[in-house]
Parts: sequence; structure tokens; C-alpha cells
Amino acid sequence: MKKIIVFDTTLRDGEQCPGASLNRREKLEIAYGLASLGVDVIEAGFPIASPDDFAAVHEIAKRVKGPIIAGLARCVKADIDRCAEAITPAKRRRIHVFLATSPIHREHKLHKTKREVIQQIREMVSYARSLCSDVEFSAEDASRTEPDFLAEAVDTAILAGAKTINIPDTVGYSDPEEFGGLIKYLLENVGNLGKHAVLSVHCHNDLGQAVANSLAAVKAGAMQVECTINGLGERAGNAALEEVVMALRTRSDLFGAITGINTKGLTRMSRLVSRLTGMNVQRNKSIVGANAFAHEAGIHTAGMLNNRSTYEIINPEDVGADGTELVLGKHSGKNGLRDQLLKFGINLSDKELETVYIQFKQLADKKKLVYDHDLIALARSQISKAGGDVYELNYLNVSTGTQTVPTASVMLKRNGKMLRESACGDGPVDAVIKTINRMTGLSGKLLDYSILPVSVGEDAMGEANVRVAFDKLVFNGKSASTDIIEASAMAYLSCVNRYLVIKSARKR
Repeated sequence: MKKIIVFDTTLRDGEQCPGASLNRREKLEIAYGLASLGVDVIEAGFPIASPDDFAAVHEIAKRVKGPIIAGLARCVKADIDRCAEAITPAKRRRIHVFLATSPIHREHKLHKTKREVIQQIREMVSYARSLCSDVEFSAEDASRTEPDFLAEAVDTAILAGAKTINIPDTVGYSDPEEFGGLIKYLLENVGNLGKHAVLSVHCHNDLGQAVANSLAAVKAGAMQVECTINGLGERAGNAALEEVVMALRTRSDLFGAITGINTKGLTRMSRLVSRLTGMNVQRNKSIVGANAFAHEAGIHTAGMLNNRSTYEIINPEDVGADGTELVLGKHSGKNGLRDQLLKFGINLSDKELETVYIQFKQLADKKKLVYDHDLIALARSQISKAGGDVYELNYLNVSTGTQTVPTASVMLKRNGKMLRESACGDGPVDAVIKTINRMTGLSGKLLDYSILPVSVGEDAMGEANVRVAFDKLVFNGKSASTDIIEASAMAYLSCVNRYLVIKSARKR
């Protein structure tokens, strides 16, 4: 197994994603997370871009231990000087210089001839090497560069002192077969490449092939892959780190390669970057999306209940996800319904299940997803027979504002009795949870909380997802409403009910 170097550029190329700007403190938090994840190289920023970017790179170089800390610079002395100064505190540091090599960039951006480009590469890589022993050179727009000229540019950079040569598909123009062929061509035609310099790739996702192109390059002999968390980056983004890493791990038989990434931190890192950048991860995104391990179709659910490998090639726990979720919708089968009810401690007879299933299918035709509170309502007549009494949300009112202490007034119904209580909190959701805890006598610990949109428009619905711990038991709950505070209350209450039903069943 060859070891692939993971070069993360979330803090540089990822931040160039429109709307994803990060301040210095946020960059440092992400850098600590990347170090914990086990990335080999962190490209901390573009120091010449602004005083704040310089300060962020310098702070990361000073504080973050473990990975190589790299800064980006154009093949210009002022850029290189600024970069070298920014990364000085790092024990392991790298100057990453780039210059475009393609005909369209030479003519329309650089206004230089081939000879002038070669001369600039030779001079600036050599200058960067005089300031730092670890220099990486990128031939910008390499995939649209004449192969023979690209080979000359690469050889020039290596002879000038570059230890890593990066071949970017800058505009996501290439396809896997073509890009893999280019990598193979360079390894065969540049004698120093692979022997005296590491071959790296950096693929963009304009045609949706960034990950595929990166993996094709690994197959062809590349030893470093440049990527970002959640695939953030210019335009359509970059190769997603989590996808590249898990593809190499899951199909090690095909690629013959591994990484040093702690994959159990992938979901946590994805959520951190999403939270700090404000860029939501699409639900159906592979590896870290909300639906990555969710199954609705009846045939899928039946297979999963028998053996998870029927429809899952990755264990959710291996990427730090909460686990497999059997989502209930109109495509779900009776087995999925029974399994979900058992999670609530409700064990129905075949006849009872048939009745609930018919009602469930009718509801599922009207709603895309059936939530915990919907299911409890459908099975309510059977729950008492199964030994579990549940709380129902009957009334909720929350007052909050800049000059007001958030206060929640809640009315719950249990066994026909109405319970009323109020409590204050740090925010509206916290006030609701504290009120429910006071009424139920429980004290659940909120481990995770998120709100995701499930529709659009003025009457859009928000889906609340919570993860709550009671004693040593952990429950996931979700609910949707046009009122996100109500959705949050219902999601939390579903976890309370599941805990109480299971606790009651254990006593029996």
C-alpha cells in the first residue's frame, strides 16, 4: 500500500468559495481540527492577499503542530517574501508557488511566451528554495497545457529545487481517463519526477469530476491529493477530502493506497466547516450528508435489517456518523415500521402492526417523511398495551428578544392529564428544553442540534434534528414544522418518550 499525502486547502481555496469568508479565529479553529484529523499539509492561506490573511497564516504556523503549514504565492518575489515571513514560526513549513502554463493563460493573462514562462519558473522556484527547503510548484491550468511544454515546465521546477510538483485541473476541464493519462505521461517523460519530487494533483469540480479525476491520478501514480472539506472552493469547488479518503479506504483493493486520516473525525470536521463558513452540506452528499446513511425504500430497509452490507459499503461509525437511519416514508415497508416502533419500545402483534401500517401508508402518501411524533400518534392506542405512556405537546409559547429573558411556557398531555410549566433559558430552544426537563423530571444532555430546511417559500418548513443522552442511552429525534421552536420541542420530546418507554420496558 502506498501512502497518499493529503494536502488540505480548505483555508485557502475553500475560503474562495463565494460567501465562505472566515476570520482569523475561525481559521485557527479549522486548522486545529485539520491537524486532529491527520492531514499531512495545511495550506493556511494566501499571505500577500491581505494583512488579515497574512496574520491568520502566521498564527496557524505559530500554534498548530503536526502538519506541514503551507502558504500560497505567485511566482513573484514580493509574494514569496510575504509567504516565507508568514510561515516562519512553523516547525514544518512549505512555500507553494504557482504560474500558469496553458496557451490561453499565457496569451490572455500572463502575456508571456513559453521561454519567458520557463525562465520565470526557474528564477522564482530557485528564489523560494533559498528561503525555504520545502517548495511546491503548481502549473496552473495544467490540464489545458501542451503535454510536452508541461513536461518541460515540471522538469525546470524540479531542477530549480521544487520537492513537490502539483498538476491542477484548474477549471475542472478534464475527465478521469484523460487526466490519468496526463499523470502517466509526465511520470514517463520527466525523469526527475517521482524520484526527486512528489507528484501532486489539485482537481476542480466544474464538470462534477474532481474526485474521479483525483482518484484516476492516484491510480496513475500521483502521491499527493489536494482537496477541501465538503469540497468547498472556487466556482463548483474542489475534490472533497472526505470522498477521496473514503474511496481510497473502501476500495484499497483497487487503488492500492491508504492515507493517514482519522476517518472517525470526518463528520465532525464537515459540520465544523459548515457551521463556520455558513455553507450547508447538501443532504444527499456522499460520506457526510444527512442522507448518506439513510434508507427509505422497503426493499432496502428489509435488506439492512438482515445485513447492513446489503446496502451500505461504509460503516457510519467509521466516519463519525451517528449510525444507520431507516427513514420512514411512502416507500418504506412493514419491516421498517416494525423496527422503528421497536426503537420506541413498542412491540406490536402482527394484527396491531397491520392496522398501524395501513394508517401509516395513508399518512405517508400525504407527507414526504413521517416523523417520530407522527408515528407515536399512529401507535398511541397500542402504546399503553406495550407498557409505555408518552408525553404529547399540547401548547407552546416562547417569549424572546434583545431586551427579554427567553422564557417558555409549555403544556404537555400524558394519560389524559394536562401538565403546565414555564422556565427561562439562554435562548428559546434552551428555555423549551429546560421546561420539558422540569415537567418530566429528566435532564437530557443535548449532544447535537441542527435545523435544516425541508421546503422553500414564506411557509417553509424547518426540520429539527437532535441527539440527546439520558444516562448512558443516546437517542436521535427529529421533527418538522413551519415553527422551528415547535419542531425543536417535538424532536426533543420524541427522545424523552423513547427513553421513558425503554426504561419502562426494562423494569418489566
